[in-house]
Parts: sequence; C-alpha cells; structure tokens
Amino acid sequence: MKRSFTNFALLFALAACVRAEGSPDWKQALPGWRYEFPRDHHAHPDFKTEWWYFTGNLEAEDGRRFGFQLTFFRQGVRRGAADSRFAVDDIKLAHFAVTDIGARRFHHAQKVSRGAFGEAGFADGDRIAWIGDWELVSTGEGKFRLAARDKDFALSLDLAAGKPPVFHGENGVSQKSAGEGRASHYYSFTRLQASGTLELEGKPIAVRGLAWFDQEWATNQLTENQTGWDWFSMQFDDGSELMLFQIRLKDGGRDPFSHGTWIAADGKAVPIKHADFELQPGRTWRSGETRGEYPVEWSVRIPKLALEVAVEAALDGQELVLRPISYWEGSVVARGRRGDAAVTGRGYLEMTGYAGGLVGLQAPGQR
Repeated sequence: MKRSFTNFALLFALAACVRAEGSPDWKQALPGWRYEFPRDHHAHPDFKTEWWYFTGNLEAEDGRRFGFQLTFFRQGVRRGAADSRFAVDDIKLAHFAVTDIGARRFHHAQKVSRGAFGEAGFADGDRIAWIGDWELVSTGEGKFRLAARDKDFALSLDLAAGKPPVFHGENGVSQKSAGEGRASHYYSFTRLQASGTLELEGKPIAVRGLAWFDQEWATNQLTENQTGWDWFSMQFDDGSELMLFQIRLKDGGRDPFSHGTWIAADGKAVPIKHADFELQPGRTWRSGETRGEYPVEWSVRIPKLALEVAVEAALDGQELVLRPISYWEGSVVARGRRGDAAVTGRGYLEMTGYAGGLVGLQAPGQR
C-alpha cells in the first residue's frame, strides 16, 4: 500500500539541500557532548537534521510474524522561533511501514507537515514527536509509546528498554566522512520489549516482540563522493545486538568511516571500526516501481568477535516508494555462528541510494 505526498516530500528535499556551510548558525556534531536523559530524547533545534527511528519484529499469539518501522524526521529550515504561523523553522516528516511476513505483503505510508497549528511538532511535555495521530511519547525512564494509523493498517505499542542506551562512535560522535562536524550524535536502545496491537484491514492482532530505537542529530550530510549506505540492526538470541553500517562510494568502494557497535548480553558496547568487518552482498531483488536493484542477502563477518552470519530479507519487496525519495527498509533474519556456538537473530536492514540519488541527503551538486 502506498500514499503519495509528492509536493510535501519535494519541499522536504529542497529544505534538506541547503548547504550547511551557508548556515553558520547551525551547530555541528563535535566531541564533548554530554548525553542527558530524558532531555536528549527530545528535539535538538540547534542542529539541522534529526530523526527518531523505531524498528522491530513482532509475533502474534498464533505465531504469525510482522515487522514494523515508524520514523519521525525533523529537517531544519532556519534557526530561531518563527514570527508567524506561516514561517517555517522546520519540516516534520514521518514514515510508517508494516511487513506482514506470512501474507507476503508490505504496507507503507508517509506524512509531512509544517505544524503551523499544532498538528505536528516536537517536545510537548511527554510527547517527543507527532504528526496528526502518529506519535512518540515518553512514558517513563527507558519507556515509550508509539502509535500510527493509515487507511488499512495501524499500530499501537508500549516499549520498555531491557538495556541502557548505547552511544555510537568515539567521544559521543559518529563520524560519517572526513572533516570536522561531518558526523552525528547517535545513541540507541538496542533491546526494547514491545507489546500492543497491530491492525490490518480493520482486524486487531495482539502482538509482542523486540524493537530497536535510534536517535541521531546532525548538521552536515553525505559528501559528494558518497552514494548511499547499508545499515543493519540485529538482535541475537544469545542476548547480544549489532549495529553496523557501510557508506558506499562512487568508485564502488566503502568509506573508511563506516563503522558499528556490538553490544554484549550484559550491555557492554564494543566499537567496530572499518577494518574490523566484512560485508558481502548476495542475491538481489529488482523493484518493479523504481527499477532499483537491492541486495536482499548479505554475509557479515567480524573476525575480532568470531562472528559470521548470513542475513536474509524476511520479504524481498520492502521498498518505500515515497517520491522523490525511495529506499529499502525491512525485516531480516540472521543465522550463523559466534565462535563455536550457533546464533540466530532478527533485525532490520536499510539500503539507500540504489534507486537514484538521495534527494535531500547528499552534498550540494550530487545527483
């Protein structure tokens, strides 16, 4: 299922393309940030770009499996309080998707708003972000509530962290390319217990499972030589988790700032640097809508962890076609070994840049 918001998405893309160098008042992600909660769950309007990213895998009582994504984006247009309801300080954008794995169906939708009359916004008491009836609410320390509804599908979940937050990168900074400030402040809750209700075509389904929450805020984006990224979040049955991403270059190589984090069952975080891991794409799936060709099978190898797993899409067709932005984001399964022990897991994979340029996310001049 698909919904088009072309004009709003184009407005988002145009706002995102403003050069960071031409906006000297925007702050950059630099070493020294002191994370503080619940403050840092809320918006950081001094930075140009921010997102709250929830993904997860759910199961019904009868064994049916589902994946979900609900993401809220804030794209700054200018700093400072607007002097009119018609002046735009930031654009509010959200993506919502549900994968019905057994039925082989993928549902997705998008909402975009200026929020001029309170219909969308950030940081209103316990409400972290909302657009209409799509919302993210803080319900306590390490606890959240998600809700979203479209014509034929809806989701309402309560989430509770099983581990403390993890901070990615070095000194609280996740570097994305060479140069001061070309980075984000990035933390995750990697194992959230999820319970609630999924609704498909008007039929409610009680579900439980595991979710993952990423929050990032930054100002600078991809450089001209970077074409997209492949991002993995995996939750293994031994209680560990893995976040891993590679940024692809125009020459077919991998940016040396690609990195990740492995989280042990006890919550200890181990940084994964560019030289520490190997990613090998396998079988591909071609989109009938965008003609983008996405690798839906991957081999992941991290020798220093003695970890080697095969990752496979739970459903090949999990592409969000939200013109002018299209990308693949979906539920995956993993099977392999860590040392002498077999490991299995579920997670999410995001792939960008396979179906044309990353409108609004690339450096000026890139197409």
